[in-house]
Amino acid sequence: MSHLLREHAPITSAGWDEIDSEARERLAPNLAARKLVDFTGPLGWEHSATNLGRIVPVAGEPIAGVEAVQRRVLPLVELRAPFTVSRAELRDRDRGAVDIDLDALDAAVQHLAIAENVAVFHGLASAGIQGVAEATTHPDVPLGDDDWDRYPTHVARAVEMLLSVGITGPYGLALSPDCYTGVVETTERGGYPLLDHLRKILGGPLVWAPGVRGAVVVSLRGGDFLFESGQDLSVGYDSHDADVVNLYLEESFSFRVATPEAAVALTM
Repeated sequence: MSHLLREHAPITSAGWDEIDSEARERLAPNLAARKLVDFTGPLGWEHSATNLGRIVPVAGEPIAGVEAVQRRVLPLVELRAPFTVSRAELRDRDRGAVDIDLDALDAAVQHLAIAENVAVFHGLASAGIQGVAEATTHPDVPLGDDDWDRYPTHVARAVEMLLSVGITGPYGLALSPDCYTGVVETTERGGYPLLDHLRKILGGPLVWAPGVRGAVVVSLRGGDFLFESGQDLSVGYDSHDADVVNLYLEESFSFRVATPEAAVALTM
């Protein structure tokens, strides 16, 4: 029996297929961090910690003449976002309806994706996770308010900082929703889209990143930012009554910055 307890839900196979398909479709554009960092896994629900390859001394000797050390690990954090589905809507799906109401799932997807993006880019201190923008050793690059035409200058400056310490590209750019909208809607002098100009500077993608504050330039050469997935994003069953089924979206992961020099934060 899976820990997700899906077999106990009053949901048919067709209903589960619909929920899983909608969850995957809605998650794809929101999971910005996964498009810019190294992803390992999923390693399973039982996977509980990431090996850091380091040790700490244990106080005292367990027995005379014997030294003791302890391996350091980073425990995985579990994230869960609950939502409900109407049983009447599920019955309509079984009858062939193609427009069932899954707004609550959409909200859960957004909440969980933002939580994951925030953990990767800005950290989750209570879980021992330091974010990319926190860990960088470079000074922040100020963006200025709505000064979209100067974004190529700011991004080029960030890339130059990375190159100056030997961090090669290509590079990616995570943009807050407001910054992304400003970039996409701006046409530079001569009618050249700002989006294309930034891609040429970076050599890599611009990513719409809900939860990110400002923007972050990261190297995509690999090995610098490590996301380890235990349980990948999955829908589980909690309970139900005569009217609704209580479900949740869940994942477990750890995140580490292996090379703090490989990113630059651009701040508003």
